[in-house]
Amino acid sequence: MLAGKRVLLIIGGGIAAYKALDLIRRLRERGAGVVPVLTRAGAEFVTPLSVAALAGHKTYSDLFDLTDEAEMGHIQLSRAADLVVVAPATADLLAKMAAGMAGDLATTLLMATDKRVLAAPAMNVRMWQHPATRRNVAQLAADGVLMVGPNEGDMACGEFGPGRMAEPLEIVAAIEAALVPDQPLAGRHVIVTSGPTHEPIDPVRYIANRSSGAQGSALAAALRDLGARVSFVTGPASVPPPPGVEVLRVETARQMLAAVVGALPAEAAVFAAAVADWHVTGAAGRKLKKGADGPPALALAENPDILATIARRAEGRPALVVGFAAETEDVTAQASAKRLRKGCDWIVANDVSEGTGIMGGAENAVTLITETDAEDWPRLPKAEVARRLAERIARHLA
Repeated sequence: MLAGKRVLLIIGGGIAAYKALDLIRRLRERGAGVVPVLTRAGAEFVTPLSVAALAGHKTYSDLFDLTDEAEMGHIQLSRAADLVVVAPATADLLAKMAAGMAGDLATTLLMATDKRVLAAPAMNVRMWQHPATRRNVAQLAADGVLMVGPNEGDMACGEFGPGRMAEPLEIVAAIEAALVPDQPLAGRHVIVTSGPTHEPIDPVRYIANRSSGAQGSALAAALRDLGARVSFVTGPASVPPPPGVEVLRVETARQMLAAVVGALPAEAAVFAAAVADWHVTGAAGRKLKKGADGPPALALAENPDILATIARRAEGRPALVVGFAAETEDVTAQASAKRLRKGCDWIVANDVSEGTGIMGGAENAVTLITETDAEDWPRLPKAEVARRLAERIARHLA
């Protein structure tokens, strides 16, 4: 399956780097070509000579090597492969990837590539569980970076838990899946709404909420990875849209509804946006000033109900309409009632009460409510919630 494929392998600096040697051997057994890149930290664990001998190819390590640049510039190197694999992907490498840093050859290649990237994380359990790493992983997933592992087990440092790099054969399987992906949603069109809406009070101020757009962005990426053509209707979110989707940017709820209607027809529509319930009627055309009479009186009008409007369409209704319900109490009961009230097929409910860290955070804990069941999912990274939901959508449409 990998015969003739070319893998650019970036080896990070961790004790798991020794597994990269076996990974190279396994890839070459399957007919894949391996172009190795060894970070400075990686060279503390494995030698350029051993890597090159197993790969049957020169090992690259220096961004400013004039000979290497003359033979194959780093831009060309980053794009000549079918897939870029980072193994081990240390906490430091993941952080640099998430921040878009390009200070050495490895990170520059990752920034310059136009190919998919697969990372195999490896680090101490506490580093893997650190909030900064969880944020970085969520950001990378939203950016379309694939992950394999980490596994749970004994660490070289003597601790036990998740953080061990996936075994070479697991990584090979993930490489095969990335290069020859199963795309059950190929040819299907899915609409995803995401982020908050901003309802203007005047040219400076607006009504909004704390939604970051992270869950919607992760969901659009997961549906894209399953082959769907995704129309991504996003309010002014802090998390960027994933690559490879059609991005429709809006500000207000009324603009979002118009964009969704304009994107129809679609086989499925997922409404993950946190839409403001009200807008200010007659928003001021210039900045409102403080006055002796106190704060201005704001007249509010109800925004259109985007979920209910699409779910109750007589013509052109998607076969599957999925809503989201952010609740602070009686989550399942409130969300079940919302599903019936809106007329949608499924509701993804979550508890966003104070202290959960869900709204704007890197993780989510949801209950999937359908016509027949309410299924509690454990607290997971938002990218994993998105992957599970995308797979359920694919199975339903099949």
